Formats: sequence, C-alpha cells, structure tokens
Amino acid sequence: MRRLLLILLLLPACLIAQQNLTYRKSAGMMGSQFGLTATSPNDSLNRAAVRAGLKEIQRIENLISSWDKNSQTSEINRQAGIKAVKVDWELYSLINRSLKIAKLTEGAFDISFASADRIWKFDGSMQGLPTDSAINASVSKINYENIQLNPQDTSVFLLEKGMKIGFGGIGKGYAANRASLLMHQMGIKSGLVNAGGDIICWGRPAERELWRIGIADPKSEEKMLAWLGIKDLAVVTSGDYERFAMIEGKRYAHIINPKTGWPVSGLKSVTILCPDAELADALATSVFVLGREKGLALINQLKDVEGLLLTDEDELLSSQGIEIERSAAGENTTYQLKLRSKKP
Repeated sequence: MRRLLLILLLLPACLIAQQNLTYRKSAGMMGSQFGLTATSPNDSLNRAAVRAGLKEIQRIENLISSWDKNSQTSEINRQAGIKAVKVDWELYSLINRSLKIAKLTEGAFDISFASADRIWKFDGSMQGLPTDSAINASVSKINYENIQLNPQDTSVFLLEKGMKIGFGGIGKGYAANRASLLMHQMGIKSGLVNAGGDIICWGRPAERELWRIGIADPKSEEKMLAWLGIKDLAVVTSGDYERFAMIEGKRYAHIINPKTGWPVSGLKSVTILCPDAELADALATSVFVLGREKGLALINQLKDVEGLLLTDEDELLSSQGIEIERSAAGENTTYQLKLRSKKP
C-alpha cells in the first residue's frame, strides 16, 4: 500500500513533465537576432505561435523601418519641413509614447536622434576628435518638441527640414511586446522573446519556477556579471563595451548624448527590469545618458521599474527594489539579484 501511495504521489509530477513541450526558433530581423520560445502541451501550437511571433516582428519592421523607402516612417522623414503625413494609428501611437518618454527623460531619449550627422566612427577608423563646430552641427536638428502630432487625422509633421525620426532605441522592445502578446493570445501560457538581448518572458519555463536570465560582464564575453530569476518581466541591458573609439588614449563609448553630441561617460552598462519591453528598451539608453545619479533617481520614481547600473569604476549600483548578493569563486565574482518588495 505504501509503495502504491508513493507511485500515486509521483504520477502527477511525471504527467506534468510529459505534458510540457518547448519549441524555439530564431531569425535575423531589425538588425538583430530574434529568438522566440514557446512552451505548452501542444507542439503544433508552439510552432504556430513562434511562426506568428516572427511574422509579427517582420510586420513591425516594415512599418517602422527608416531604411525601407516605402515605409510610413520614411515618408515622414521625406516630408520634414514640408507637410504632415497621415500614418496608421499603430505608428502614431508609438511616436506619441516615444514623445512621452522624451519628456520623462528630459530629452535623454529622443527619436529625432536619427537627424544626427554620424561624425563619430566606432569601427577603429577615427584618429582624432571631431571639431566643436562639427559636433554642434551634428545635433542641431535633434528636438523632439519639433515633432507635431495631430490626433484628429493621426498625422505626423517634422517641423524642420532635415529632421528625421528613427526607432533604434525603442523598436526592438515594441516588437518584443507585440510578439509576446500575440503568442500569449494564441494560448502559449509560458514563453520568451529575445530581441537581440532585449528579453520579455511570461509564465514559467519547463521544469523550473522562474526564467534564469544572465547579465553580461563587460570585461568578458564568456562570463556573466549577474544572474536573476524572473517571471512576467522584461529585461533590457544597454552597454558601451562592444562599440567604442580609442582616441589619444581615451575611450569614447558609442552612446551619444543627443543634447551635446558627445559620447556619454561614467557607466559601462545599464539594465532595466519592468513588465514592458518597450519602456525598458527606451529607459536603458536614457539612463546611460542621464548618468548614475539622475538615472537612478528616475528609476526609483517609476512604478514597477527597477535598474542595475555598472559604473566605469566597476561599482554595481541598484534601484530600491533590487537586492544584490555577491558570490566569489577564486578571482571570479558574480552577483545574484533578487527583486524585493516594491518601494512605496
């Protein structure tokens, strides 16, 4: 009888393990590699949901791409200083949300950054600094306040000739949101979308309670700086360690302050955690530009948003809702992150 009871107790767990199937697929889009994961008892549903998610990402790329001359974004840019352009409600709404984030971050995030002249080169070819006049001219067209929206006809008007908008700082996050929502609506109760490092997940992975996410160590391509377990959350990291220029012995990061035209300094990486991948995407770069004090102050004011900052001096800073546990093995130090009770 005791043996039979043990078998009966173990049986439900075995059935659950057998029921959950996982399907993964990746594809290159929006200049990045997207990886989608779906977990459910139905393999056909998993495959259909992942295909639908990738198709949705491609649709969004076609809508927001400034490289596609046939996109609505390209038409907005062509008509800068000439006339307003009527666009789909989806694009109009994305631009409207982008402007709200620009105001929130005092211009640290600005989709009109696409107007900037690319005078900084981060491919090893720069031998000297640009002149002050060249730097000032490069950002002269950047001003989110010159993006005029008309909700009556969902039109967008860039008030100054030469202005451009682009979604490099928010587009992947938006695409990740849309793909995850579509997959969830199709019946995928557990899944993950990795948009070139911008991650959003929901539910629980097979055989585990939480998704285990690693945050890259700027000093090593093969090592993780920190780990955390999450559920129903987006994690986006912005780092300056992959693209930079060395000029006269000084390191200049590829992240440019849209107000000054100069590369930002003070931070090596910024990780944002919140339920919305679009917001996390936009805030990761914004906090980089704002710097450690203003950046952390902003994060701590926002509901359901947390952040982890690594300074140029390798100091790890966190917002109020993250607990950091240090673990060391020899010369290797990693950190375990835990989300604690949200600040009031």
